[in-house]
Amino acid sequence: MKHITFYLDFISPYAYLAFEKLPLALIGHSYSVSYKPVLLVALLKHHGQLGPAEIAGKREWTYRQALWLAQREGLTLQLPATHPFNPLGLLRLATACDAQGEPNRYVCETVFRHVWHGGLEASDATRLQALTKQLAPARSLDSDGVKAQLKAHTDEAIARGVFGVPTFAVDDKLFWGFDALPMLAAYLSGEPWFDEAWDAAASVTSGIRR
Repeated sequence: MKHITFYLDFISPYAYLAFEKLPLALIGHSYSVSYKPVLLVALLKHHGQLGPAEIAGKREWTYRQALWLAQREGLTLQLPATHPFNPLGLLRLATACDAQGEPNRYVCETVFRHVWHGGLEASDATRLQALTKQLAPARSLDSDGVKAQLKAHTDEAIARGVFGVPTFAVDDKLFWGFDALPMLAAYLSGEPWFDEAWDAAASVTSGIRR
């Protein structure tokens, strides 16, 4: 059985789509999953990147593509009233729902749908309070332990080379994005391509740096 670490931030529509479709994409495979909330903005800052919603043109494309992908896959997706938004409260809530800071699938599903269903303000304080009451975490969202676990997840992701969400980490390999689900399934199937060609991409010399 392979173990998958799913690094996610609820701010990402692609993380939501990947979360919803993961079980179907991996039917027939033997695996376990742990869900680790991370702060996407910290990943982007570490790698010197902007998020897609921070770039004119790419922002609109991201929303259009996410909406199109959702309808193609038969999923509900309504854009939140404001995006990007500050996801910190939602990330801390999910982290607070488990002693190890690794929320279960129900918790992740509930938080994702809080953001991507209904078209409301995802970070609204009143809505966050209601969501917290619904999930009833054993720890306070503002506790030092919860903050430390969220930071530890983020630091761990950076150390493993994660640069965006969703990312699925299996063995020493990272699979990034909703569209990586078929590739992840192929790896779990033991396709020989991964032994023959995976490392070739890392051997290409960079010809220009900006």
